[in-house]
Amino acid sequence: MTYEQLALEIRSNNIEIYEEYMPQRIKGLYADNIIWINKFIPTFVEKACVLAEEFGHYHTSTGDILDQASTKNRKQELKARTWAYEKLIPLSKIIQAHKLHISNSYELADFLNVTEEFLDEALEWYRSKYGLFLNIDNFTICFEPLGVIEMFDWFDSPIMRYGSIL
Repeated sequence: MTYEQLALEIRSNNIEIYEEYMPQRIKGLYADNIIWINKFIPTFVEKACVLAEEFGHYHTSTGDILDQASTKNRKQELKARTWAYEKLIPLSKIIQAHKLHISNSYELADFLNVTEEFLDEALEWYRSKYGLFLNIDNFTICFEPLGVIEMFDWFDSPIMRYGSIL
């Protein structure tokens, strides 16, 4: 999902988006149906990752969570981030990448319109959630190393095809 596509969806939820110069350590903020994105972020791909996380706050967070010394606030931050992972990197897209013969993390990040860092963090989160692999329909997504195993029947004989992404 591109920055523009995500921005359209966010605006359809009556949320305003502003790009402002902020301290470089702050990439984005969400409050009261307004998302601020730091203008210092150099690419639309990175801005989309930040925008997705801030949209995640709209869906998952309550109150002022700026004080990250609080465990409760850190949990809300993680919940918004994982919402963004699932939004920008749904498991169905990993299977689609396999079908398109995408074979490395750079190509996968490019296909998903995310940064490689965001992709790595998302895959680590999926690994912590599902373990080393997950079965979806006729596919098994392996998270370590990342790859997809496709099962299909050929004359009633099961056949496997493994495609490594990383």
